[in-house]
Amino acid sequence: MVKVGIIGATGYAGAELVRILLNHKEAQIEWFGSRSYIDENYADIYRNFFELVDADCLGDNMDELASRVDVIFTATPQGFLAGVLNEDILNKVKIIDLSADFRIKDVATYEKWYKIEHKSPQFIKEAVYGLCEINRDKVTTQTRLIANPGCYTTCSILTAYPLVKEGLIDPDTLIIDAKSGTSGAGRGAKTPNLFCEVNESMKAYGVTTHRHTPEIEEQLGYAAGKEITVNFTPHLVPMNRGILATEYATMIKKPDGTYPSYEELKAAYDKYYAKERFVRVLKKGVCPETKWVEGSNYVDVNFVIDERTGRVVMMGALDNLVKGAAGQAVQNMNLLFGFDEAEGLSMVPMFP
Repeated sequence: MVKVGIIGATGYAGAELVRILLNHKEAQIEWFGSRSYIDENYADIYRNFFELVDADCLGDNMDELASRVDVIFTATPQGFLAGVLNEDILNKVKIIDLSADFRIKDVATYEKWYKIEHKSPQFIKEAVYGLCEINRDKVTTQTRLIANPGCYTTCSILTAYPLVKEGLIDPDTLIIDAKSGTSGAGRGAKTPNLFCEVNESMKAYGVTTHRHTPEIEEQLGYAAGKEITVNFTPHLVPMNRGILATEYATMIKKPDGTYPSYEELKAAYDKYYAKERFVRVLKKGVCPETKWVEGSNYVDVNFVIDERTGRVVMMGALDNLVKGAAGQAVQNMNLLFGFDEAEGLSMVPMFP
């Protein structure tokens, strides 16, 4: 049985980790870490865990926690883990970080977009970017640190990855229009996220400046074999959870001057996802919807060719708290310890 500690257990992603791990046959939560609720009973904070969790919240002492568990999930704000991580901790315990501290390999890029100084850049190189469907072979039992991908980035990357990797689209023409439920902003009280502020309204935010942009560019750049630049615009929609990404790119003509066919693009998706447990390529003409993945670790993807413009419209949907955060983190834990990758993650999407 793997002993688990969670720092940030009272945030939305942390609570989702608890929900998933309670149904994991190989894991036991030993530490419910929360700076805001120390000594308070966890089930008093999240009453859905009444009679399921009987434990008080502890602090965020990583040094103490590292000696008590086998793996730590840090569902914390940017900068926390980078500020406390050291070699002694990593020698004792494996860490799966749900923040962005170790996702971006270039320190200057991280500091530019996140507006903070990176406190432990010496660990960036060894951190594995934990997008399981793409980097599964890099996560081994010897891995010490995993950078769990962001919610928007997971959806955006997986939606376009096969066509970028196979050279079927020009990645520098990629435009990503993404929409997220309000839980993506976290549990902290913020005026822009109040009910009256978001209900019956939609808005774009972080236009040209959203911090997931360089993460998307870096990872799709690896697939393209070159540095790329994309347009990424997120939107807030009045729902609890879910992300829908609609992406547009110009297709690359074949030697005979024609554009790739539906069958050729579909073959690219099948090449990478046909055997993937959690990526579902939908039938022709069926568009992904957030309601069909809610509460699950699935990503639904599909595409439509616009023959008039020579572009392809790619679409992806996931639950931002599961595959976009906690579910993917548990998927990475399963790989770290040699478990079945789907252990604890076989939840059927909730509907209605």
